[in-house]
Amino acid sequence: MIIEVVKSKLHRVTVTEANLNYIGSITIDEDLMDAANLIEGEKVQIVNNNNGERLETYVIRGERGSGAICLNGAAARKVQPGDIVIIMSYAQMEFEEAKSFKPWVVFPDTKTNKIIK
Repeated sequence: MIIEVVKSKLHRVTVTEANLNYIGSITIDEDLMDAANLIEGEKVQIVNNNNGERLETYVIRGERGSGAICLNGAAARKVQPGDIVIIMSYAQMEFEEAKSFKPWVVFPDTKTNKIIK
């Protein structure tokens, strides 16, 4: 049996920009991508803690060290700069493998989106 489990999670990052006129996606600081084991083009779910919105899009690489979390295109209508969001990706795996799988979970500083060491 194959099941879907959380693979990566950026817990409580702050939206820095909402760009309606971009083609689409979410721009994420490359440092945060690395810490959460996310890759460019990967499908993610975004949950907005401020208004309850949920959406899916894909990741594009943002400037390393910038703290960038920018919702682009239509997704920009679901957030405001300053909103706190959770970003998650999922993986499919065998049930037995999933029992011992440990996701990458990152808790950045919500003021700067920098990784807390």
